[in-house]
Amino acid sequence: MKFATISKSVVMGLALLLASSAFAATKASLSLQSSTTVNGTSLKAGDYKLVWDGTGPNIEVSIMQGKNVVAKVPGKLVDLNSPALNSAAVVTMNGDGTSTLSGVRFEGKKIALELSQSSVQMQAGSSK
Repeated sequence: MKFATISKSVVMGLALLLASSAFAATKASLSLQSSTTVNGTSLKAGDYKLVWDGTGPNIEVSIMQGKNVVAKVPGKLVDLNSPALNSAAVVTMNGDGTSTLSGVRFEGKKIALELSQSSVQMQAGSSK
């Protein structure tokens, strides 16, 4: 009888731990070598922290510098076929010479972030 009570306690404790970790924020580092924009916000070259909740696929990513959120952007977690060889910011060059942060890869991880721009900006660039 005592064994069954201990087992139930252990199982409940593990379930609570797993449930709380499923909702915990995920963090990663980002280093930009040059200025770029994300979701209409200009980011200077430098080091940033990315924070998002959930396991996706659709998430919202907060880009932080220190304790300040400098930008928020919708994103998607994507599975890679093999782990990324290094951490990298994926930057798209625009026709006007500016660049847009469109994704992030993480060294040794088989997941990556694809970052979306707001639908307003996408419509502005459409050919309607």
